[in-house]
Amino acid sequence: MEKDQQLSVEAMQIDEPCCIANTGCEFRGPKDLHKVVGECIFVDKVYDSVTFNLQGIQPVSKAPLGALPIKKCGPKTRITRVLDIRVRRSFNPCNINDPKNLTITPKTTLSGAQFVLDERGKPVVVPGPAGLLQFLIFTDTTDCDEVGKGTPIFGSQEIQVTGTVLIEIDIEFIDVLGVPQTVTLRGRAPVNQTLTNFFELCMPSVFESAFLPQFTEFCNISFIGRLATQSIARDIIFDPATGDVFVNLILALCITCEKKIKVPVQLCVLSTGFCEQEARVRPICGDQFPPLFPPQVNEPFITADDDC
Repeated sequence: MEKDQQLSVEAMQIDEPCCIANTGCEFRGPKDLHKVVGECIFVDKVYDSVTFNLQGIQPVSKAPLGALPIKKCGPKTRITRVLDIRVRRSFNPCNINDPKNLTITPKTTLSGAQFVLDERGKPVVVPGPAGLLQFLIFTDTTDCDEVGKGTPIFGSQEIQVTGTVLIEIDIEFIDVLGVPQTVTLRGRAPVNQTLTNFFELCMPSVFESAFLPQFTEFCNISFIGRLATQSIARDIIFDPATGDVFVNLILALCITCEKKIKVPVQLCVLSTGFCEQEARVRPICGDQFPPLFPPQVNEPFITADDDC
């Protein structure tokens, strides 16, 4: 019976359209204070960062959106309303280098500092979170080191947005019998825009550390689409004989970019232990599976009163 119940629970979880993540962390407040210990971790610290919101306009002319059902089309068929327009980036998970994938490529030039190069003149990079490239940078920070402050550096940037976007338009049309119908049309449109940006960052000392500072940047993009002239008659081209639909759009590119200067540091943090997921018990090994991490043997950071 218990096995059947477990299977039914698993089936229910598979049928759920969405999920809630489980971090493996559990802390019950004052009851778990005896688990809190001091830990020293070696990580990258953000020394300075800036965030920018950039926007651009991309016109789209006669983008194909497929066709209305041919059996519902006729001389009296016409598109009467646009209910919604949705635009999102295109990505092919089977080929990350597909030229149709939407890509954001920042090109940065520094002033007051320089990227560290190797013997072939290429920037020296170190891997960061999720494989993000981090560029080593250098400048003479002596003057600001003497007063215990960071050294300001400046930069200009070109952000190239290339690839394609996926377009979905919900429309209402009158079919051949004069009955209102709704349908979702889908298509693609190319994007090719270059945006410029200027920034200032604060750089730490390059002499009072065993490591050179690291410069990194990343961006994300969203789109807002509307009819080019806000007129169905002018912006939507419809052939009642074939059902083919073409559309003229204006796409707003909404880009958020963040630039950071990072340095490796050792930090003292309070910890309640390692993240632990509850594994499903298997009939042969039972609870004899090996651990993934060593036991935490630090002295408790907070000592609980035995009388409480």
